[in-house]
Amino acid sequence: MGAMAIETESEESRITAAASRALVPARGVAALPAAIACLPADEEPEPDTARADVIDRLLHASQARLTYSLSPAALMEPFADWAMHLANAPGKQAALVEKAVRKLVRFGLYLAHAAADTETPPCIEPLPQDHRFADAAWRQPPFLYIYQAFLLQQQWWHNATTGLRGVSAQNERVVAFVARQLLDLVSPSNFVLTNPEVLRQTLAEGGQNFVRGVLHFLEDWERAIAGRKPVGCENFQVGRDVAVTPGKIVYRNELIELIQYAPTAETVRPEPVLIVPAWIMKYYILDLSPENSLVRYLVEAGFTVFMISWRNPGAEQRDLGMDDYRRLGIGAALDIVGAICGAPKVHACGYCLGGTLLTIEAAAMARDGDDRLASVTLFAAQSDFTEAGELTLFTSESQVAYLEDTMWEQGYLDARQMAGTFQMLRSNDLIWSQMVRQYLKGERAPMIDLMAWNADATRLPYRMHSEYLRRLFLENDLAEGRYLVDGKPIALSDIRLPIFAVGTIRDHVAPWRSVHKIHLLTDADITFVLTAGGHNAGIVSAPGRDAHGYQIAHRPADGRYVDPDTWAATAPEQEGSWWPAWTAWLAAHSGAVVRPPPMGAAERGYPPLADAPGRYVLAP
Repeated sequence: MGAMAIETESEESRITAAASRALVPARGVAALPAAIACLPADEEPEPDTARADVIDRLLHASQARLTYSLSPAALMEPFADWAMHLANAPGKQAALVEKAVRKLVRFGLYLAHAAADTETPPCIEPLPQDHRFADAAWRQPPFLYIYQAFLLQQQWWHNATTGLRGVSAQNERVVAFVARQLLDLVSPSNFVLTNPEVLRQTLAEGGQNFVRGVLHFLEDWERAIAGRKPVGCENFQVGRDVAVTPGKIVYRNELIELIQYAPTAETVRPEPVLIVPAWIMKYYILDLSPENSLVRYLVEAGFTVFMISWRNPGAEQRDLGMDDYRRLGIGAALDIVGAICGAPKVHACGYCLGGTLLTIEAAAMARDGDDRLASVTLFAAQSDFTEAGELTLFTSESQVAYLEDTMWEQGYLDARQMAGTFQMLRSNDLIWSQMVRQYLKGERAPMIDLMAWNADATRLPYRMHSEYLRRLFLENDLAEGRYLVDGKPIALSDIRLPIFAVGTIRDHVAPWRSVHKIHLLTDADITFVLTAGGHNAGIVSAPGRDAHGYQIAHRPADGRYVDPDTWAATAPEQEGSWWPAWTAWLAAHSGAVVRPPPMGAAERGYPPLADAPGRYVLAP
């Protein structure tokens, strides 16, 4: 029986793989006949589960084009959970009716007081992060009453979708999130007749704002259809306006190019800095315009800097996994950096997903006795994913399986699919407010280097993204000691290196409290920084460029744990950019200065191959 089971499983894997290969050149439902034709006929009349699997996957992949890769089942389950519990909760129903009546009475009394006294304060204030009604025009009737009524009903819906006994925490978060998205859709700020700012501008310009808005819409639509970047991105070309710090490509394999940046100081620290950006983004977020470049800042501070530039994968890279990114990425880069610099130690720095991979590599190296790392720096990088913010709404078993079917059909996760997910997390800021500004007010926000970089998105290989979602998000293997490297588990507690970790206050991708969990996972010496801004703007915080300020505190090795709220209440506050604090920390963990190493090492087989920024970053 055991042999038969193994044989059957192997046969199904072979069949599914054959269908997968048939799908690579073809897309969508049109590929169904070709996919099925490549399967062998059944020898027995029983249904072939592999054949059925192909059909289901193709159907889901086709549906995903209409659902923005959101699983209908993943949305139906939470709402069914909520609706059934609400239907069986007469007490909650009565409480909601009472709240509705009280809010109605409250609003009526407010209208009466406001009619008698125009200085009457609003009966409800927007949340601190809600800036839709900040303009003074919203304080004038009737718009004052319209937005007050909207906020009251928004508050009621929050009460209706939360606090219902029996509903799982995950399902409650999904229902509340979807309700918030629907309410954002019908916000009075989104419509001409209920938005006083739009009406004011329309009267002042005689409707010319709508003319410009239509032109903006048509231009954006044409660019989207043609697959072109947003207006203004042409002013930030890679290698001309951004990613211009001088350097050389000193190594290239099927997955990475390794950039070595040219020194500008006569002496440098002996330990080079290797930066591991996330492959969900182009590396040059850390090398934007010269005045906004962390790479340039490091070089000028006297460090030899290397940067991994990830290849933008296509369908042919569909089978690259997490271990390939670790081995061909960080592992290969460490070998080359050591060969070029001759340094026994390297400062390693990882950003976002690159930081998670660096943590995995550091733990594996510690397990195996590899002591080439001098320190580890983590920018907005998570190791424990139990509190990974609203992204966890899209990582249920149903949603991951649905997303896997989409990636299985095309070989990767498309950049537009990722962008849509991130935009939904901040729909007020990234969708509706932008539509109001561009299409109703007829205004274009000036393009900046960070926005242009954000439009230069990348793809994620099928296998890697599936492993990432399942092993880290769903199963949390890394934090719980089940993550395997070379067939053996790793433990973050093995890391004894000095760690510099950065979290950002308004991070929707890697919430700072989740980043802070590095204190729980390792007993290493940790310096933790909490900076204002979001996942990107908080990291790209150059000195002298309206830096937001930050908090910083140090925990020695084997020091006592301090929870995030206590940390935030007690950590000293600093003005300006946190970059100088990081370079000072790096210097404190480095040796005496030496002469800069050569660019590349031709005698060791690593001659400079091309000028930075290289080939991979330019690939669409």
